[in-house]
Amino acid sequence: MKLLFEVVQFIFYSLCIVAVSKYILVPVLRKFAESINLKAKTVGNLAGVATSVPELLSVSFAAITGLIGTSIYNILSSNVINLIQYIISVWINKNVKVLKNRAITIDIVMVIITILIPIGFVITNFETNLIVVFLLILLFALFYYINNNTHKLYLEKEEKIEEKKINEEAKWVRGKKEVIIKYSVYLIIIGIVLFIVGNLLSGTLEKLCVTFNIPEFIVGIALGFITSIPELITFFESQKHHKSKQDDRLGVIEATNNLLTSNMLNLFVIQSIGIILYQIFAS
Repeated sequence: MKLLFEVVQFIFYSLCIVAVSKYILVPVLRKFAESINLKAKTVGNLAGVATSVPELLSVSFAAITGLIGTSIYNILSSNVINLIQYIISVWINKNVKVLKNRAITIDIVMVIITILIPIGFVITNFETNLIVVFLLILLFALFYYINNNTHKLYLEKEEKIEEKKINEEAKWVRGKKEVIIKYSVYLIIIGIVLFIVGNLLSGTLEKLCVTFNIPEFIVGIALGFITSIPELITFFESQKHHKSKQDDRLGVIEATNNLLTSNMLNLFVIQSIGIILYQIFAS
């Protein structure tokens, strides 16, 4: 009976994180981005940051409680599921032809690498030390550099057209400082709510793994499924948003950068944070 109660709590807290991310965090970020007329690539990056918040919380609290294995499987399953969801969203929206663009192809290759690396961690049983953190941060910088430059090289035409549209709409931004401040406050409040729920989730995680001896990889994979739902929502939303404006390519660009940014943050930044927290609190 106690096990069932903890499982129900685990599902409830996880769904709370997803619900806050889906119905509050992502819409607020979209409105925030539109209020200052950001490019599709930048909006995708912001969405990637927003949808990685659940992974940040679950990985951090798992690491603090000593469940570093859970965090690794969480990142791996999240990154795999993100890619699958992205492919499904592009296919359903009939935007597969857009994937032929060289910049988008390179982005997807980097996404695949963010899956192969944690698979290597699992196979080799890597040691969670600060050297690994250093290497992960270097890879993050390299991936960011490649993404930024390939978009300039292969999507220059689309970038210029979009920049022209943004400049034409610049009048709309004037006098909107209060809107930016309002959304910034919203984001801070949302972050606090997610932190509180994440703290409750960590207690449930510890009980499931330690008290009831449920393997860490099972909990980690379950977390991966749950924390990847916000990405699914933003993949479809970005393509739907731009399709209404007859800009299918911009929708795919936004979704692709959402995917790549999310996977990069999961592996290179959030996993690094998890390792550091594990070294400090649980090693």
